[in-house]
Amino acid sequence: MVFLCQLLPVISSLTPLTTVIPLVAVLLVTAIKDAVDDFQRHKNDDIVNNRLSYVLRDGKLIEERWHKVMVGDIIKLNNNDFVAADLLLLSASEPNSLCYIETAELDGETNLKVKQAIDETAQLEDNHDLMSEFSAELLCEPPNNRLSKFEGKLTYNRKEYSLDNEKVLLRGCILRNTAWCYGLVIFAGRDTKLMMNSGKTKFKRTHIDRLMNLLIIGIFLFLVTMCLICTVACGVWESFIGYDFQAYLPWESFVPTSKETGSATIAVLVFLSYIIILNTVVPISLYVSVEIIRLVNSLWINWDVKLYYDKKDTPAKARTTTLNEELGQIEYIFSDKTGTLTQNIMTFNKCSINGKSYGDPMDELGNMLEISERTPKVDFSDNSYAEPSFEFYDKHLLEDIQSGVKETEAFFRNLALCHTVMPETKKDGRLEYQAQSPDEGALVSAARNFGFVFKSRTPSTITIEVNGETEIYELLCILDFNNVRKRMSVIVRKDGKITLYCKGADSIIFERLDPSCSQLKELTLSHLNEFAQTGLRTLCLAQKELQPDVYDKWKEKHQAASVTLDNRDDALDGVYEEIEKNMILVGATAIEDKLQDGVPDAIANLALAGIKIWVLTGDKQETAINIGYSCRLLTEEMEEPFIISAESCEEVQKELQTALDEIKKAKTSGRNDVGVIIANGGGGQAVYNGTNGHLPTQQEEYGDFALVINGHSLVYALKPELEGLFLELGCSCKAIICCRVTPLQKALVVDLVKRSKKSITLAIGDGANDVSMIKMAHIGVGISGQEGMQAVLASDYSMAQFRYLERLLLVHGRWSYLRMCKFLRYFFYKNFAFTLCHFWFAFFCGFSAQTLYDPYFISLYNVFYTSLPVLVLGMLDQDVNDDYSIRYPKLYTPGLQDALFNKRKFLWSVCEGVISSLILFFIPYGAFLYTHGVSGYDLADMQSFGTVVAAILVVATNLRCALDTSYWTGFNHFVMWGSIIYFFCFILAFYSEGIGYSYVGVALSVFSSANFWLCLLLTCTLLIVPVVAYRFYTSNINPTLSDKVRLRQRIKKTKSRSRDLNFRRQSTMRRSTRSMRSGYAFAHQEGFGELITSGINMRERAEDKHKEPVTLTKITRHDSTRSKPPPVEPNSNIVFVEHL
Repeated sequence: MVFLCQLLPVISSLTPLTTVIPLVAVLLVTAIKDAVDDFQRHKNDDIVNNRLSYVLRDGKLIEERWHKVMVGDIIKLNNNDFVAADLLLLSASEPNSLCYIETAELDGETNLKVKQAIDETAQLEDNHDLMSEFSAELLCEPPNNRLSKFEGKLTYNRKEYSLDNEKVLLRGCILRNTAWCYGLVIFAGRDTKLMMNSGKTKFKRTHIDRLMNLLIIGIFLFLVTMCLICTVACGVWESFIGYDFQAYLPWESFVPTSKETGSATIAVLVFLSYIIILNTVVPISLYVSVEIIRLVNSLWINWDVKLYYDKKDTPAKARTTTLNEELGQIEYIFSDKTGTLTQNIMTFNKCSINGKSYGDPMDELGNMLEISERTPKVDFSDNSYAEPSFEFYDKHLLEDIQSGVKETEAFFRNLALCHTVMPETKKDGRLEYQAQSPDEGALVSAARNFGFVFKSRTPSTITIEVNGETEIYELLCILDFNNVRKRMSVIVRKDGKITLYCKGADSIIFERLDPSCSQLKELTLSHLNEFAQTGLRTLCLAQKELQPDVYDKWKEKHQAASVTLDNRDDALDGVYEEIEKNMILVGATAIEDKLQDGVPDAIANLALAGIKIWVLTGDKQETAINIGYSCRLLTEEMEEPFIISAESCEEVQKELQTALDEIKKAKTSGRNDVGVIIANGGGGQAVYNGTNGHLPTQQEEYGDFALVINGHSLVYALKPELEGLFLELGCSCKAIICCRVTPLQKALVVDLVKRSKKSITLAIGDGANDVSMIKMAHIGVGISGQEGMQAVLASDYSMAQFRYLERLLLVHGRWSYLRMCKFLRYFFYKNFAFTLCHFWFAFFCGFSAQTLYDPYFISLYNVFYTSLPVLVLGMLDQDVNDDYSIRYPKLYTPGLQDALFNKRKFLWSVCEGVISSLILFFIPYGAFLYTHGVSGYDLADMQSFGTVVAAILVVATNLRCALDTSYWTGFNHFVMWGSIIYFFCFILAFYSEGIGYSYVGVALSVFSSANFWLCLLLTCTLLIVPVVAYRFYTSNINPTLSDKVRLRQRIKKTKSRSRDLNFRRQSTMRRSTRSMRSGYAFAHQEGFGELITSGINMRERAEDKHKEPVTLTKITRHDSTRSKPPPVEPNSNIVFVEHL
């Protein structure tokens, strides 16, 4: 609009170039960025759209582009071909009509999936004639976006066949390790599941973006206000002065001759003129500058070697460039546990069999030994299938197996048979397993190492080897795992004996045991409690013998439920429930999911930064709590966690209210705790209760509460009538653990905090079950872990380890927020200082919309003269280095408080700009009002005065940018002083006779005057010295933590200092007095049951990971019996562990 107004000479005192130059520059940068993105998308679209498929038409295979493939076509795929549409697999080249596909484009997983055709259609093989004659009726679900589920029914040769996801190839998959396969097109084009999942990506905007939009509206209103003032003043001036001076300043011919009407007409036109002149107060280049800064800050994350995980060759990746400064304002972190806080690499540690616990090493006298590198391990050398990496320390278990103890054999036979693991024998003869979850893989591997080796499977058999003897079981049915059942079973037959083997969560298994197991149940339960207290993941094993007639009747019901299209899952669950009753308890397993490296320190440091961490996990309550203590989310200084586990709305409300009342009571009554010193990273420490005179705040003193809530209770807590109470309780606690939660509940918890607290949230996870909360949070972080890449693909940032989140937030996030806030404050300051000089000039030119500056200076001010210094500041500035940022996590606090850029800071910048504009205008005005040059000519002409103000403005604003810069590099010096030098050189050249511009000679005349340089010095001094004095006063009288740390950093650079000694409390395992139950976390996905019964064999693609041993140095042992520790040299750097 401004540009169009400038095309009208009657209202514009500026040439259109004043707007065109900055507008074109801004649009050009934006266009280049968008063009690169569009070009990349266009290339990707072309790759997909130009893919060819072989379609069977009239008995012949012809090439067709993907967009011409239609429903009902039969397509032939060759090895490494992309799947063009959603297909029903008809036949394949592999035995049993198997085919292998890669689903990386769907879920990010590169491990191969196996599909199998129906036996009847598999007979069509590679025969084009038979394929052309294929005629069947397919009834299936409508198009939807559920990648992991498909329900349908195929009627072929008057028989009905159940169809599920394991018989379907989805568009976007790649055929691997299979010579050929044929498929019938079910869905094509936009109806395919891949395209149904390609909805619009939710655009995330930062808090600063939303604030800037509001401020821009305010700036525009301020612009209109200034223009109205000038309009009214112009009308008054024209009425009282201009009307009588028309002989000198004649009115335009179209202006009415009457005083009132003519003055009003001119005033209206002046309003539009001042809209054009003062429009620079609304920064055109602001958004582009912001995007450039964000892009560079994203590259710093991508290039940070300290965020690189060399074991997996995985760097951190900023998958978006628009949220960097939001990383510096995170108040709530929502984290998954398994695979995020832990490694998701399971090891079989302990077990309970027939009421006897195994796993703890004993000496010859029966005393328990502490496991160390010297602890003797069980020797599995007699087992040729034993894995070198498998470690077990209790020899009694292997001795019982070798002695033929029936209960022990039944235990490991259950582990070897009841699973959905896929075996594969490598070319070198090695047997490898591919499991649906690491838990299941650890259990089958344990059975293998103890002599119960799972060898192979077919759609109807399972082959195991027990102590060298092969046993073949007929596989009758797999009762697969899901989140509702929380268990899985297999039904097998051998020597005419039908047996059901089952494994699952203890609470589920115990409900389905035969009454004769009551005593064994109590013994096993006590062992489960012991296992859970050490953070182990547990489950129970059971079995049951079935009579043939009972099984036959049940199988008929199962077949009917498996082909129904009406609530098939519920129907199958009901059938499964009928047979999984009155089982005999076999035992329990305990596997360890170790914490990732650095997780406890990272969580402790993030907590010191003021960030609240909520853990949302599918684990059982006790396991989640003990992992909470291990990772220092829960600490010994906290009160006993509040447990919310009721199963009705009224009871949940009662428990929530009781917990909240206790917290309020503790706050009102007060207490005096013993002083605690918390040290992190060797530098920062928080001292409480008078150790150094620091008194804790109310939040610090009464924030040591924790809340644990179960998934079934969370259902009611998230209801509208209770969510406010739940949120109030959660925000009153330092740590919150939600256990046994579903993916939807994770998203609902995040949404509740996001909506109600108006705080910036971050969700981090590694699996498909974390995608919903990652998308819901303001910022989503994906961990490239053991559960595929689904979380990474849905995230805004990705990394390999949880510990890197500490650096991402405390370093990159804080720096990005600091830089963006500095940039915005300075940008608004320099724009108001620049624009308001026009406003003050209006009072001296009769409000005629005459410009103070050269029109080209107006165009180039924000593009060339002042843009680069502030851009470099926004890209490189840092108050303290990365080491101190982590050592002093409290530096993160300003971001949590939104302290560095808000409405108040904006108004302060505006006021500084207004005051600076007054000084910039009136000091030169007074200095040059009666000034003459060396030649005797008056220097107070309009062009000279405008050049003086412009030159001082450029120097002063760049010096102010230098004053705001905390971290100087060669780039800062180059652009800072280079911008000033460039201005003077350009003005001298542009105003020379060679160019012939209307300002010829003005620059040389002004710059050769001593008055100018004195005025420049005086004005810059008045602008800069008060700012320096104020900052010097505040940094010395009331310094911020950043000021203190920066001073310490400077001192360390100039003076050699001895290293700090860190005295820490010994970490002890918290032992609760309450009764504990075991916990086992299942994956939030279906198992491989249907794949197996279809005859699928998965191929392992895992690589061995070798870890270097850790060597501890400079450690001295302190004998607790001695009265005091031995003396230490001051610089010996020996770390003592204080035993309390």
